[in-house]
Amino acid sequence: MAHAASVERGAPAKPSLARSAALFVAIGAVLYLALYAWSERLVYRTGDSNPFFKIATAPRSEFDWVVLGASHAMPLDFDDFNAVMERETGLSILNLAATGAGPLYNRFVLEHFLRERGTANLLYVVDSFAFYDGAWNEGRFADVKLLRRTPFDAALAGAFLSYALREGVDWRVPLDYGTGFSKINNPERFRPDRWEGEAQFERTYRPSGAAEARRIEYLFPAMRAGPAELERNLGRFEALLDEARRSGAAVTVVQLPMPASFYRRLPREAEFDAALGARLAARGIRFSDFSGALPEPRHYFDTDHLNRAGATEFFARHLRDLLSAGAPVRDSTAGTQSGRRADRRLMIR
Repeated sequence: MAHAASVERGAPAKPSLARSAALFVAIGAVLYLALYAWSERLVYRTGDSNPFFKIATAPRSEFDWVVLGASHAMPLDFDDFNAVMERETGLSILNLAATGAGPLYNRFVLEHFLRERGTANLLYVVDSFAFYDGAWNEGRFADVKLLRRTPFDAALAGAFLSYALREGVDWRVPLDYGTGFSKINNPERFRPDRWEGEAQFERTYRPSGAAEARRIEYLFPAMRAGPAELERNLGRFEALLDEARRSGAAVTVVQLPMPASFYRRLPREAEFDAALGARLAARGIRFSDFSGALPEPRHYFDTDHLNRAGATEFFARHLRDLLSAGAPVRDSTAGTQSGRRADRRLMIR
């Protein structure tokens, strides 16, 4: 009898424990959401080079030119250089290039840009290394440095999931993006989101065979990919070109200048040029190969990226006329891109 009474008195303890656990989980969820919101706010306060940040904060809906590619295209947006090009041409230009970005990642960027914005022209800066290894394609999605700086967008979350299902992107990428895990745990959360190469924009490269060999090894890791990998990524590139043209954009593909000593080290370059040229010719797309336009090291800040002097020379001799010959913007929208960084800072205050 006493034992039964004891059991009855102890029975209410279970619901109480469940309530405590639920309260603990609820408090944890609220704290996590608060951290997520704070981290998201920091993405906008410190954002700069991430292509999705640029899309989210672009001051206009229609552009004359959008630039895609990997790090070789990024110096065209270093410091005030994009503003210089806009002022010299009278055109609006949005540079969405990202370090190590191959055709799959660039297609992902373009698709998101075209959901809400438009461009009359697309300039794709092509690099052969980005077609020979999955690390520069599906692998780029898993780079926490990119995920940490990518603003949250419901449509983008769905796109990450779609690419995980269809394109071989790691399933942890949409999970990370949706939960904001990398943003919350970003050790560089208070630093501006700028590639370290921008700090060297005024530097002049001193040739080094050892540095060039290391760079080639990094870009082409043992060239382990066979023809199948090249074909797969050329197919992804063709899908990007088709997406751009369906939107009404005129497409131009270029290869930017490189130092002569570095260019000679590129493996399988003739094979790549032939494969790329055949696909572009089939679509009637303009290709301009400027790889030998500035062979001197004085035009670069490292083994293969243009410095300010090189970018200025390249723009004056080649790029200004190429951009000016593009199709006119389809819709004149108020605002200019030349004050992009200042405008973004005002938008997030």
